[in-house]
Amino acid sequence: MKDMQNHRGTDWLAGAGLRPTRQRLTLADLLIGDGQNRHVTAESLFDAASAAGEKVSLATVYNTLRAFCDAGLMREITVDGSKSYFDTNMTDHPHFYWEDTAKLTDAPLDQLEIRRLPQAPAGAEIASVDVVIRLRRK
Repeated sequence: MKDMQNHRGTDWLAGAGLRPTRQRLTLADLLIGDGQNRHVTAESLFDAASAAGEKVSLATVYNTLRAFCDAGLMREITVDGSKSYFDTNMTDHPHFYWEDTAKLTDAPLDQLEIRRLPQAPAGAEIASVDVVIRLRRK
């Protein structure tokens, strides 16, 4: 299975024109190695790498996540203006943020309806719209 995961990570990086360094391949394997999409923080990805016995610094994780976002492989979702999550699912979709566990999960796109967005100010265009629905358990 590791071969398939490595192949998936190599292809993912190559498709974005990123050089497959050891650190990038390690993190790509953790992010998309099983073919599932992930919502991670830099800290949770660092912890996963450490648990897998991989030697990578937290600074390298931050830099690699930024490179993956810049290359269009992931997108950053900011919650509370300070906590960043990184999503491997690049399709347009809303998110649920679970306040009690600080987890970010996908919300069903087919249930979201946005009728109109405000017009962007002169000289600007809307780059994206992030919908984060905060949830509290009853």
